[in-house]
Amino acid sequence: MISYEYPLSERVRTLLRFEDLYERVEYFLAKPDAHEHHAALVSVFEILEVASRADLKSDLLQELERQKHVLESLRENPDVSEAALNDILARVDQSSSQLFQASGKVGQELRDNDWLMSIKQRTSIPGGVCEFDLPSYHFWLQQNSEQRRHDLQQWLMPFTPIREAVVVVLRLLRESSKSTTLVARQGLYQQMMAGRVAQMLRIRLSRNYQCVPEISANKYALNIRFTSADGGQRPKVVDTDVEFELTFCNL
Repeated sequence: MISYEYPLSERVRTLLRFEDLYERVEYFLAKPDAHEHHAALVSVFEILEVASRADLKSDLLQELERQKHVLESLRENPDVSEAALNDILARVDQSSSQLFQASGKVGQELRDNDWLMSIKQRTSIPGGVCEFDLPSYHFWLQQNSEQRRHDLQQWLMPFTPIREAVVVVLRLLRESSKSTTLVARQGLYQQMMAGRVAQMLRIRLSRNYQCVPEISANKYALNIRFTSADGGQRPKVVDTDVEFELTFCNL
């Protein structure tokens, strides 16, 4: 199965972007090659831009506090495992505490590093970080992989509280609803929202289908078009029925 997630709010859109970038950094960080560590650093710069959104930290703190109250209200529910509830509440408390203790603007330490900012500025130029452009960066890339990895981990540290909070909030969002199996007749599916509120949609379909979902949604209706995924041609709606799983995720 392939899963596609579609955010229905700007807040969730930002969280998904942050998650994707952080996973990319962790992947390249674990590799030993200098080119891979360059890719990791470029992703750190992208994280810096996403995390610098003025309301991100406050949004996460508010959401964690709201989820704490919601979860606490489940203590009397016999269908809820007390051990699982205590586990997620502990993670919510820990994430909230770490985020609250993170003072100042997120990533300001990186912005105060003139050397890093000179590299960041050059990365926006195609081929702008060649060795003749930034000899000091070329020197850093020639250091042993452990030294580079240590530096990258230090530059990532300011984002750790945000990362932990994002992990918790997205976990709660993804586990908030049950999936429904549906069929898009000749590649098209429409559903009236009828007052349904969601912050994210998740669509899962078999890898055997050679198509991808194109989603448009508002407070009135959800429309899904499954289009061809051959890559070389202009996408067009497939002419076969497509079975898929749909989940409305809402905190």
